[in-house]
Amino acid sequence: MLTRIDHIGMAVQNINDALRFFQDALGLELDHVALEEGGRTRVAFMPVGSSEVELVEPQDDESGLAKFLAKRGEGIHHICFEVDDIDAALARLKAHGAQLIDETPRTNAAGMRYAFIHPKSAHGVLIELYQRPATDDR
Repeated sequence: MLTRIDHIGMAVQNINDALRFFQDALGLELDHVALEEGGRTRVAFMPVGSSEVELVEPQDDESGLAKFLAKRGEGIHHICFEVDDIDAALARLKAHGAQLIDETPRTNAAGMRYAFIHPKSAHGVLIELYQRPATDDR
């Protein structure tokens, strides 16, 4: 079911400010920055081995991330696990009583299918599941 930790998402108010620490102090290299979720978040991708750290910045005050930051402040937003079959993973979670934010997976611009599990079901941690397209050879 789970194949690896794909990334850890860090909620930040400002990506450029956060990059000063992650690049300068930790020495991580920025791969790229992209708009996600229909332009509601901006994400900086920094590879670490076969995983990534993602800095996620809200693009409007009404997004879920903006509400998260207002309530909890900056910090770890979610942990993302790669799965080989997201439909089977969601069915298994639902069968075990997990509260799903996404009953069916969404697809991002890169063709990755993803879904979120509510923190109430995962001991306070927002969990994201990713399934890479069959053509992605990571």
